[in-house]
Amino acid sequence: MAGGLIELVALTKRFHEVAVDNVDLTVASGEFFSLLGPSGCGKTTTLRLIAGFEQPTAGRVLLDGNDMTNVPPHKRNVNTVFQSYALFPFLTVFDNVAFGLRQRRLSKQQIAAKVGQALELVQLTGYEKRRPGMLSGGQQQRVALARALVLDPAVLLLDEPLGALDAKLRRSLKVELKTLQERVGITFLYVTHDQEEALTMSDRLAVMDCGRIVQMGTPRDVYEEPANTYVADFLGTSNLMSVEVVRRVPGSGWQVRLGESVLVADAGDVDAPGPAHAVIRPERVRIEPPDTAGPNRVPGMVERLVFLGSATQVMLRLGPGVPLQALVQNDGTAAGLVQGTPVQVLLPQDSLRVLAGSAVPESLHNGNGEATLSPAGPAPAAAG
Repeated sequence: MAGGLIELVALTKRFHEVAVDNVDLTVASGEFFSLLGPSGCGKTTTLRLIAGFEQPTAGRVLLDGNDMTNVPPHKRNVNTVFQSYALFPFLTVFDNVAFGLRQRRLSKQQIAAKVGQALELVQLTGYEKRRPGMLSGGQQQRVALARALVLDPAVLLLDEPLGALDAKLRRSLKVELKTLQERVGITFLYVTHDQEEALTMSDRLAVMDCGRIVQMGTPRDVYEEPANTYVADFLGTSNLMSVEVVRRVPGSGWQVRLGESVLVADAGDVDAPGPAHAVIRPERVRIEPPDTAGPNRVPGMVERLVFLGSATQVMLRLGPGVPLQALVQNDGTAAGLVQGTPVQVLLPQDSLRVLAGSAVPESLHNGNGEATLSPAGPAPAAAG
């Protein structure tokens, strides 16, 4: 379907405080784009401004080049799927999906054809006569999607639509939702606090904090190259370590000092020597025998092992007293690790990134709800 280009121009919304702060954003037609961040970061307010449920204090909302800023919700070619689904409990699946079509006064034949197509799209053919109370949570979510898609919107806005489902069902529906978006070809703008959802489904995503977009890009780029400690902390599990930047190494990034150990990081966002953070993802950390020699290695000890099924989470304590997480696939390599085992910890320079700032962000826990490790211990979770 043609159309679906979203443009936000200096978009601002103030309540008692600023909820959306001068946001500029372009979402391409047919793109699956996610707004990611903790509660209170402004992502849902941004969605409501696009839908027309809120009016901006300043700035503009454009859809396919047309200014929608003062256009009421029912006259915008967008539709919204909410976390609660908002299905009519006294109507059948057919009548729920047909509700908007009847408001448009389509004929019975047109309604029957379009409802049938929408239910086939979400794999609910044969459920037309059931009521929402007779459906599982995943089936109710599909009905809500069908009701939104049957009106042929240029943009579908999804406000944490998987939040009410159990973890196993969320995992399966993430794949289905992305497949559905590719089939219908319309723009999806997805709001979530769940970093795994955003990484799994998005073509691009934006991480928000205090009403602003702090980084935007493909899931891989944002995950592997966080712009600052806030993004590194929120998007996935990160090891954030306070380091001292020693010097720039021509062609090799930055040389940093972690306790008595000297490391080299290929990537970085610092301007000069001084206090900073080094960040590395747990799956990039390598655990080696204690007598292993070579660069970018730090002596450490295994403090705790957490079995996760397909992998083992290894809690380490480095020589300088720094806690660190490693993620080891359960392919037999972790079999010899026990609590108290001395090891060498390899922090590959192509996986180590230096970020400016001498203080661990107050931020928040990461997207899994786990406190991110720092030299001072687990960082406290910020409120709401």
